[in-house]
Amino acid sequence: MVAIVTLAVAALASLFMAWAIGAGSSGSTPFAPAVGANAISVMRAGFVVGLLGLAGAFLQGANVTEAVGSELVVGGSLSPTAAIVALATAAALVAVGVFAGYPIATAFTVTGAVVGSGLALGLGPAWPKYVEIASLWLLTPFIGGGIAFATAKLLRNERVPESVAVPALAFLVGILLANIEFVILGPGSTGRSIASAVTRAVVGEAATGTPVLAGTAVATLAFAGFFAGLLRLDLNRDEAAGQRHFLLALGGLVAFSAGGSQVGLALGPLIPLLEQGNVDIALPVLLFAGGIGLLAGSWTGAPRMIKALSQDYSSLGPRRSIAALIPSFAIAQSAVFFGVPVSFNEIIVSAIIGSGYAAGGAGVSRQKMLYTVLAWLGSLALALGVSFGGFLLVDALL
Repeated sequence: MVAIVTLAVAALASLFMAWAIGAGSSGSTPFAPAVGANAISVMRAGFVVGLLGLAGAFLQGANVTEAVGSELVVGGSLSPTAAIVALATAAALVAVGVFAGYPIATAFTVTGAVVGSGLALGLGPAWPKYVEIASLWLLTPFIGGGIAFATAKLLRNERVPESVAVPALAFLVGILLANIEFVILGPGSTGRSIASAVTRAVVGEAATGTPVLAGTAVATLAFAGFFAGLLRLDLNRDEAAGQRHFLLALGGLVAFSAGGSQVGLALGPLIPLLEQGNVDIALPVLLFAGGIGLLAGSWTGAPRMIKALSQDYSSLGPRRSIAALIPSFAIAQSAVFFGVPVSFNEIIVSAIIGSGYAAGGAGVSRQKMLYTVLAWLGSLALALGVSFGGFLLVDALL
């Protein structure tokens, strides 16, 4: 009976965490540039991002979920009490950020809370994983901001017509999209990419070597060319409408990627609890439940953060918004592929700032940037400390 009650409390804490993430990073960041460019309203953005986040959680959430659940500490797994303390600490801090209007980095908060509880429990630090995570976190502002800066400069270059530059960017996005793995396209927990699935359908499952590589390359180029060609036709009909459509498509891809990454931050600590309690719940079912939590958060709490990101950081137009979303999509999918918890607030804010500086820094709030960085660092340290102390306190009382 006690075990059932403990698991129920942990599940509620996980659901609240999923809500907080949906209201914060996964719900607010993907469409913030599109809202800033007046391509979609705040309320409609919150509605759409919730649905796409649910889809991403279900189809791509396994890697990060397993990493958060088993790779942040070594020497054992989190106890039910440690998991509850970690989830409650992280969810509370993220919720405070949502209601205060500041983008608390969810990945920083959850990672700090899980590590804090694990160390207080007597488990060891997973240094190789920390190096991997820290490397991504440190490189994200430079890579995302740098790519956004270069892309925005390209789109502002009068010598390069937009009818050429925008479809070329769409071609690159198409290459990435063709090689993203979807669980429904193949066997196993990771599935297959569109290019790989098409290739296997043509050359057969048993084929290896050159036919597979050549087929994948041809399928990738064909898919990317089709994607770019459609956009070129759209731009020829109405250039402004074509830009908006591309911007909304990018926002949708980032929203999908956000669901695939962020759901693991809420569900990861539950994995060892289910294993210890011999509770047989299929991972896809768990991912869908977590996606529902993201959906609820996006629909009820995301609009406030969407407004904060779209209006407070930079006055965005369609070009700078496109420039911000392309690296955001690429970095997000890289994190999903490697199973690294990543902060979508860090990704999108860095890209927004990079695209803003391409226009001379117009509209970029340096004060807001400083507060945001301090909030990120503070959330990591605070989550680790509160979770560590909270577990010791609860454990002593019990």
